[in-house]
This record gives sequence, C-alpha cells and structure tokens, in this order.
Amino acid sequence: MAGTLRSTVFDTLVVDEPQLVRLAELVALKIQAGDVIALSGDLGAGKSTFARALIRAALADPGAEVPSPTFSLVQSYATARVPITHADLYRLTDPQEARELGLADSAPTGCLIIEWPERGPDPAEFGELLLITFDDVAADPGRRRVTVRPHRSWLRRVERLGEIWRFIATAAAPFDLNAASIAYLQGDASPRAYARIRSGGTSACASAILMDAPRQADGPPIRDGKPYSRIAHLAEDVKPFVAIGTALGRAGLSAPMIYDQDLDSGLLLIEDFGEAVFGRVLAEGGPQADLWRAATDVLVALRHSRIDVLLKASSPPAYALPAYDRDAMAIETELLVDWYVPAVDGAPAGGGMRTEFTGLWNRIFSRLLLEPSGLVLRDYHSPNLMWLPGRTGVERVGLLDFQDAMSGPWAYDLVSLLQDARLDVPASLEAALLGRYADCVREFEPEFDGDAFSFAYAAFGAQRNTKILGIFARLARRDGKNQYLVHVPRIWGYLERNLAHPELRELRAWYDLHLPIMLRTRPLTV
Repeated sequence: MAGTLRSTVFDTLVVDEPQLVRLAELVALKIQAGDVIALSGDLGAGKSTFARALIRAALADPGAEVPSPTFSLVQSYATARVPITHADLYRLTDPQEARELGLADSAPTGCLIIEWPERGPDPAEFGELLLITFDDVAADPGRRRVTVRPHRSWLRRVERLGEIWRFIATAAAPFDLNAASIAYLQGDASPRAYARIRSGGTSACASAILMDAPRQADGPPIRDGKPYSRIAHLAEDVKPFVAIGTALGRAGLSAPMIYDQDLDSGLLLIEDFGEAVFGRVLAEGGPQADLWRAATDVLVALRHSRIDVLLKASSPPAYALPAYDRDAMAIETELLVDWYVPAVDGAPAGGGMRTEFTGLWNRIFSRLLLEPSGLVLRDYHSPNLMWLPGRTGVERVGLLDFQDAMSGPWAYDLVSLLQDARLDVPASLEAALLGRYADCVREFEPEFDGDAFSFAYAAFGAQRNTKILGIFARLARRDGKNQYLVHVPRIWGYLERNLAHPELRELRAWYDLHLPIMLRTRPLTV
C-alpha cells in the first residue's frame, strides 16, 4: 500500500459518539467513485455508527433507515452523488467469499464501505483506500480512539478534512456547531464544494452553509504563458467572494452573511438561504414572470449603486475587480471552436474557420468595450438566484456564486438572466423585462442609449451562448459530465435569437456556414 499521512489532525482522534458522527459526516463530503472505506475494530467499537452516519450524510437524510448488513452481508444506497455499497464481512470465513459478493464490481463506479475488512482480501485491491481503525478507551467507555490512514488520493482529501474539522471547531456561528449535523449539498459544475450545517438545537437560525473552496492551482498555459482561468479572470480563492459579498450587502442587496472565514484555507461559514432556488420555485408552480421581474429590478439597483466605491471600502480583504477585457471575451468565445466544433464535426476547426471567427468577434468586442460599465456578477442565472419571500423589494432575491464578478458592460448580466441556460425564458417575457430594465435605467440615466444597449445585449447574448456551447462540450468530452448536453437545443435557440440582430449579420453568416442546422441538431461525440 502507499504511504500514510501523519501530519493531519485526523491521524488519531479520541472522540465521543457525537464527534464520531461528525467525523463520518465530514468524510462523506469527500467520497467519490472508486473509494474504499475500510472500518476495522472490535464489536461495539463504533464501526456501524460511523458507517450509518456517513451514509445518512451522503443521502442528506439524518433519519434514513440504514440497517446493518451483518446478515445480508451487503446493502446498497443510491445517493445524489455516488452509489454506496455497505458490506459487513464479520460472518465470512474465507477471503475468497468477499470476492464472490461482487465488491470488486461495486468500487469502480461507487463508494465501498467495508466493516471487518481483515476477514476479506486486501481492501486496497478494490480502489482508493481509506482505512479507519476504532479502539476502546479504557479510562472512558463513552469515547473511542479513531485512527485514520489515508492512501493515495485520500491523502490530500483527509488533509483537507483536517482543515475543515479545525475550522468548524472554532468558527463563530449563530448556533452551537458542536450540536449540528453536516450534509453534502449537490453542487453544479464548479470546483467549489458546499455542505449544510444544521442546528440540533432550538436556535432561530437553524442552519448555515460551509463553503469549501481551496485555492485553485493554475491549469496549463494556453496563451501568452497564462492559463485559461487567468485570462478569463476566474477567481482562484475566496477573497473575491468575501469582498464582493460585503459590498453587495452594503448596497442593500441579499448576499449571504458571512459568519466566519479562513481566507488562507478557503473556508467560509455563510448564511443559508434555504432551498428556494429559482429553478425549484418554478418547478413547483411559482410565477416565472414575478421571479424574473424581481431579478431584473436587482440589476437596475446594482447599476444605480456605487458598488465600485463600496468594494474599495470592503477591505479586508482588499480587492479590485478585474476588467472584462478583450482577452477574456475572446478566450470564452473560442471555446466553441476549441471544443464544440470538434464534438459535432468530428474534426478540429480549420485555420481559416478560426481566423474568420476571431476576426468577426474582435470587431464586435471593440464596440462592446465602449459601453458603460460597472459590476458584472457574471453568472446571474437561475442556479445562483434564491427566492426569499420573507424579505421586501430587491432583497427578495438572494445572490450566490458571484466570486467571478468583473467590471464590464451592464448588458451582460441581463443576458445571463433573460437567456437562462438551464430554463426556458419565453421571448415575450424576455422582451418585456428588457423594456422594463431600459425604462427604469432612463429614470436615473437620461443619457441612456437604447439602441446601443440593444446591440450590446444581442452581442453579449451571442457571446455568452457561444461560450456556453463550448463549456458544455468541454464538460462532456474532458470531464465526462454529459448531463449538460440536454440544454444545448435551448442554447442554440437563444443564440439564433441574438444573431437575428441586423448588426450581427456577418457573424450570423459565419454560424450558418460552419454550423448549419444539420450540425446544430447533431448529438455531440463524447
């Protein structure tokens, strides 16, 4: 087996039962396909308690029925993230019997939890091993000595769990964190991870969100020695989230309150806005027009505020918004020729096709860079918008995932909202709210140029949807995340709507030539 990690706080812990459950809940945050968690110890040492807590946390259901597999030998669970197989080898007499249970088949696509692993073959045979040993504490029957031995990919994950353990142990919160439960929150395509910490007491504030966002390492250089993330101005740590969130709050908007933070470790404990994300409210019969109208009004308020001044006053941490410059716009649109075109055409984009594409877009960028600018939240769409009906006015819209915000033309966020990549926005509603936005802005900006804004809106609509097609193709081909491909027809619908603008006719001709209807409807090769 590979070497073990002894520098972490998790090397050996002495815990009571609530702390043992907490440890299991934390481990559940980091499980992934191919994992094997081997639980070793005497009868009554805490193995089953740990396994049940981990499975319940993965199911996000603290009351889930998790029977012991002592007699059935194997129990299976379908969680939102990864299937879990729970095996108990206590009754086996020959290691070969464990192989006959099909454990080797379970591990590659799921997480395998094994109690009494010493009665089977080496658990490292099945996948990425995390070995946890439980021992009694003679002087205190209510406590257990837990020894954690991570191997291979678990080394870094356990080190991170040690950082989270320490953060939660000392974090300030509006309720007792020691009496709280932790459950994984299903995320999106982001490298950040989230968990809900729910109070076990009677506090009026019943929960908080743990944001787990370690500093992101740079990817490979792709242009001028810079990685994609730096060219596109993507946040590399949590400092932008803290600074921008603080400024948004001072502007009277609903960004999550930050209860505690460890900027160096990339850990935040923030306000929990609940479950009423726009998409869920809409799926449950909520009125789309009312939700999207309120979100449009937030963008009007954001434009009217002096958020740049508020940002400068929000230190620590000191933060300056990056500019949504030509390079950032270009690298995003080029995702189409880098990833989408090969996925539908079966071959890389040719040099002439790419040159014409970048030339057309560069002329458009030159116009967009002349537009009035301010804070652009960047991912202002339904997955990042929460409905808070207990609040009033623009505060009814909770804002999430704004760490990649930039200084850029105002039209961008309105496009993100009214051409939502995950949900259909009828053209009639889009037109009505586009008009509402323009009318409201004219009240405090008499010089507002409606024609110029109309062009910027269509151009950014084309730019953003072009980028999204490339991102969805990249997620599928590089990362194996095919679930986003279902949205491709909607994205093409928006893109065609934008390309109908008369001042984008040359760009429309490029798409019609190189990505005709036949290719737009062709399944991607992944």
